[in-house]
Amino acid sequence: MLVSKCPAESLPRKRADSAAAKQNKILVGLWSPDEGRLVPHQRVEKIMAVRILLVDDHPIVRQGLRTLLQGRGDWEVIGEASDGLEAVEKVDSLQPDVVVLDVTMPRMNGLEACRLIQQKRKNAGPEVLFVTQHDSPQMMREALDAGARGYVVKSNAARDLLEAVESVSQHRVFTALARSPQATS
Repeated sequence: MLVSKCPAESLPRKRADSAAAKQNKILVGLWSPDEGRLVPHQRVEKIMAVRILLVDDHPIVRQGLRTLLQGRGDWEVIGEASDGLEAVEKVDSLQPDVVVLDVTMPRMNGLEACRLIQQKRKNAGPEVLFVTQHDSPQMMREALDAGARGYVVKSNAARDLLEAVESVSQHRVFTALARSPQATS
């Protein structure tokens, strides 16, 4: 028996399955050399949840970010931290897919925390998305140089956050200063 984790678009499906087809699935089956494909043995549908860690020194900001994110059924906020040092510790224990991180925080700022998270990540680990008050191209470059995959200004978080988390969770860059979002592969 072969287990294959593959994009839903490549899975054989019936028309009734089209709504679920947009979600990741795990297909268990047997490889058929004659047909050149995996022949379904048993389909196990499972939403591959994006696990998110929120990091900001202001509880009200974390609460607002959580509210914006919890509308997505395939995303799960698995923890919160109030500074960079706590963020690095929680990345180790919670193993999130995405860390939503502020720049300016006590004990350890977000840039340093991002560098430490990237050092530990090796081949697999969380993507970092900065959500910050700093509407500055220079600060955005510093964040990306530190290893972040995305950068969003807090004043536009309601507009950009969901798209940014979606992009970075798929290992794509997303940057948005106050005026215009840019998503790139």
